[in-house]
Amino acid sequence: MTSDPTIGILRMPMGNLRSAYNAVYQNGFDPIFVDGNGDFDDITHLIVPGVGNFSAVMGHLESKGVADRIRAFAQTGRPVLGICAGMQLLAERGIEGGDTPGLGLVHGRVERLPEDGQLLPHVGWSTVKFRFAHPVLEDVKPGRDFYFVHSYGLFTDHDEEFLGETEYGVAFASIVARGNVIGFQFHPEKSQANGLKLIENFCLWDGKC
Repeated sequence: MTSDPTIGILRMPMGNLRSAYNAVYQNGFDPIFVDGNGDFDDITHLIVPGVGNFSAVMGHLESKGVADRIRAFAQTGRPVLGICAGMQLLAERGIEGGDTPGLGLVHGRVERLPEDGQLLPHVGWSTVKFRFAHPVLEDVKPGRDFYFVHSYGLFTDHDEEFLGETEYGVAFASIVARGNVIGFQFHPEKSQANGLKLIENFCLWDGKC
């Protein structure tokens, strides 16, 4: 575990940044907001939150030079967490708003969930099945419910990165992990005690498995 972690929360063009800030603060940390003009060298952990259109958000991050800064941060081995749309941006590609390259920090493609009698967006509490152990999942019992709001899901053929699974018409990756990078499709900051525990575990994680 790291000592005296400094948690950076990326300023996104869309999304409730304050809820992510509050969740980190409630766990006893003093997070700071970072953007394309900030110094990523001053933080030990990076959270990429957000909601919104995959193509539009990636376009914003690329145009501001932030996408490359996220990639460079991840290459240092420091922990990175993507939440909701932030998790989707970690993927190789997304089709929302047109086929668009993502950050490429995890393998997979973000596609629209099949409707097939299911209402979209997928809103509410759904079960997350943990597929294997991970430091960020410590002391959170498997098979718990977390709060989702999304219409697109991440699908990957890389089984070793497929950390959590949820069913909503189809099984999709609700948690992904690769090295020092992890993503939650659900909103841990809105998922009560279990969600706050995941945030705490991330903030204390050294990026190693």
